[in-house]
Amino acid sequence: MMALPDRSGRHPFVRKVESIALTPITRDERAALLALPMQVAQFDAAQDIVREGDRPSRCFALLEGFACASKTSQAGKRQVMAYYVAGDIPDLQSLHLRVLDNSVSTVSPCRVGFVQHEALRTLFRAHPGLVEAFWRSTLIDAAVVREGMLNIGRREAYARMAHLFCELVTRLDAVGLVLDRTCELPMTQSELADALGITPVHVNRTLRDLKAAELVTLSGRRLSVLDWDGLKTAAEFDPAYLHLARFDRA
Repeated sequence: MMALPDRSGRHPFVRKVESIALTPITRDERAALLALPMQVAQFDAAQDIVREGDRPSRCFALLEGFACASKTSQAGKRQVMAYYVAGDIPDLQSLHLRVLDNSVSTVSPCRVGFVQHEALRTLFRAHPGLVEAFWRSTLIDAAVVREGMLNIGRREAYARMAHLFCELVTRLDAVGLVLDRTCELPMTQSELADALGITPVHVNRTLRDLKAAELVTLSGRRLSVLDWDGLKTAAEFDPAYLHLARFDRA
């Protein structure tokens, strides 16, 4: 077991808590977050971290990389319901729900830190101010899924993809992982298809349309937004559902 490293002075996990807490976390709360005992593990891309039906005794924080929550139909068709970025705790609900009702898998190579449920309960007893931030985290996860339902159910493919890109850039920026509107985008076209409810061919065509409109560029597995306002308009994107503290405190 090890405590969370803090080489930069502002680790993505701490940044995530700071980004959603309605009141700034204290020095003691920050130190307690960094001191959480974690069992750190490395996963390759396309691996399950937890599976539907698991009964975990621990949660995990995503320290590096991208992951996704998904469910698969009996016919083998997968629906990606949400993406996770560094700092997120994708299975925090397992602290109170005994059986997981979805799987969480890696999209890129990931480093994760597993924390025993009892360690989190000890943290919350010692620092009740953090309970609100973690509770908000689970509520925000639900809000992301609700917005995803609207995206798939009522927006055209062009707007769906633009909206997903806006969401990812906004969330990555909140934890310091965006520079000049450029960030990692490790999803394959098939994985984007599973998230957007369209075919890989349609994903390819929609990406070309977004590039032709000079809204984004893709180089390797990096996304650059050329026209942020234009992308937001195409997506009908309003970040209110992400409940980031910089918006909610205003």
